[in-house]
Amino acid sequence: MRITPRNILRHELIGLEAEVIDSPNKCLVGIKGLILDETRNTLLLGEPGGSKKRVLKHLAVFRIKLPDGTVVRVDGRVLVGAPEDRLKKRVYRW
Repeated sequence: MRITPRNILRHELIGLEAEVIDSPNKCLVGIKGLILDETRNTLLLGEPGGSKKRVLKHLAVFRIKLPDGTVVRVDGRVLVGAPEDRLKKRVYRW
């Protein structure tokens, strides 16, 4: 199944390009790179073999580039939780 803006929460995020575009912590804004790892509360952004930054999901709004080139704005609060548990989660506002 292809990743689209409507079903991004039901797919694996590791390997996608991401950038922090808004956060109450202004030091996080501008961090970008590949999503290298994902835990329940954080995303690890960076380049393989390069510098890496761990960002708390609930403190950031991300711009994620899908494989087809589409750019999606995702509020990190909807990403909080284990990646395998996002399948069970329902998003009521779209």
